[in-house]
Amino acid sequence: MDAVILPTPSTAHSSGQRAALQPSDFAMLADFRYELRRFALFSEIEAHAQGLAPQQHQALLAIKGQLLAPTVTELAQRLCIKSHSATELVNRLVQMNMLTRQADPNDGRRALLHLTPLAERTLESLSSVHQEQLQNIRPLLVELLGKFSK
Repeated sequence: MDAVILPTPSTAHSSGQRAALQPSDFAMLADFRYELRRFALFSEIEAHAQGLAPQQHQALLAIKGQLLAPTVTELAQRLCIKSHSATELVNRLVQMNMLTRQADPNDGRRALLHLTPLAERTLESLSSVHQEQLQNIRPLLVELLGKFSK
């Protein structure tokens, strides 16, 4: 399956009546998106500092976060990208000695993706600084999220 299904404006919300948004609602959404973008920018800078493109970092993290070794198709789904894009991403990570492909013992037509020791070390370093950054901005994120429940 090559298509990535994401909510569209017509399916992302219910069609019922809603209260009119207030200026403070727009400010809250703007602040929240700003903080998300700042974290994303932080993440991009840290990935580049480790010699990775941001999507390569995200791929390694997605693989590490799975209980079982994923396939390229499963990785594509997790990254919300098309299978052929995931294949190219995996090929680059294999060339960088960050990933290996191993035949699936249950289905020889599929390859399972595994992190190499280099990828494990790189991901450990990146994840440590990301967790530290999230701890630093946690109070702000909690405050912003709390405004959504009002």
